[in-house]
Amino acid sequence: MSALAWPAQAMANISIDSVRVWPSPDKTRVVFDMSAAPDFTYFTLYQEKPYRLVIDFKNTNRKASLTNLGEESLLVHKIRTSTPKDAGSTRLVIELAEKSDAKVFALPANDTYGNRLVVDLPGKSVKRSGPAKSVAELKERKVTIAIDAGHGGDDPGSVGPSGNYEKHIVLKVARALAEQINKDPAMQAYLVRTGDYYVDHGIRTQKARDAKADLFLSIHADAFTSPQPNGASVWVLSKRRANNELGRWLEAKERHSELLGGAAEIVQTNDTDGYLTQTLFDMQMDNSMASGYSAAEAILNELGTITKLHKHKPQAASFAVLTSPNVPSVLIETGFISNPAEERNLMSNQHQQKLARSIYQGVRNYFMRNPIDGTVFARPQPTRHVVKSGESLSVLAQRYNTSVRAIQRHNNMSGSVLHIGQVLEIPST
Repeated sequence: MSALAWPAQAMANISIDSVRVWPSPDKTRVVFDMSAAPDFTYFTLYQEKPYRLVIDFKNTNRKASLTNLGEESLLVHKIRTSTPKDAGSTRLVIELAEKSDAKVFALPANDTYGNRLVVDLPGKSVKRSGPAKSVAELKERKVTIAIDAGHGGDDPGSVGPSGNYEKHIVLKVARALAEQINKDPAMQAYLVRTGDYYVDHGIRTQKARDAKADLFLSIHADAFTSPQPNGASVWVLSKRRANNELGRWLEAKERHSELLGGAAEIVQTNDTDGYLTQTLFDMQMDNSMASGYSAAEAILNELGTITKLHKHKPQAASFAVLTSPNVPSVLIETGFISNPAEERNLMSNQHQQKLARSIYQGVRNYFMRNPIDGTVFARPQPTRHVVKSGESLSVLAQRYNTSVRAIQRHNNMSGSVLHIGQVLEIPST
């Protein structure tokens, strides 16, 4: 180090300790972990390629490596240093594949991270991956389930005693649930988060609306300050939070037509004082909350067959992801990651599959009891019959006003022999 460099190092009392890059389908987030609150300015150079975002950190030195950053992002090419504007400062340059309306902000230390400077760069950064369909593929009139794996990216969620992150567990359960749903010819799944990245709460509910979801499921793992609590629970929106969110939605005039659908033109023509709008929103929110509660009950009933329940009735709370006024929404706590035994269960692929199957069955049961017009669930459903002693195909055909051949064809039977306890589906006439 030259003699001239020593004064610059001495002046710098803040350090950049590490740099993390989190690409997602809609944006790339770059996080600079700082030893203290950052003092920074920034500007863009978008006149020619490579497009650059330049950040000047005042009174700061760099300890973090910049090697291989941005390799997983389609938007960020690399992060490099440049000549600082004054002694004791650090200048970093983020090279971009396209222009981006960057949002740069500081975050204070919390229980998980120290001080940070966050750079959000909107733009296509990765391709969506996973078992669920993209919004563009959701064309058939099947029941659409939006599945939201909680947390992600630089938000790990709760951390178990063995160091396992909630964000990883819930993504695996969400993927398994999406696979189960997509195997059902009456339903299709849309994964809100398909990889390890963070999605803002408001964006999660917006994505569900964009997918025209009939039900929104947010998957989480619970935690507590002591290791004793365990068991799954299902949550719905409390009325108090719903009323607060309703006020926010009413202020967002540009979203009225999106949420009101065919009623928008009537509202715009006749609602001079806002009373009709408020009434429609009240009705919509009440209906959404009632539907969410019914779905929560159906899911709880199935979860109780494969795991301990922490609460046997749906619970109400002020979760931000449950606030969509036109999509019934449910938050599922799959268990307590803070409980050592339950953490091991949640990390087990076998248990994750059981959770997914039980949630899927609960969702299916809900839509069987509450069919949506125009979907398979609204059509006449086959009757399930358990074969008893002395019954034959001809007896069953006469009892249910159908034919032996129809029963055989519906159940893929090549013969006519029945066994006691055998389950048959009797096709609707």
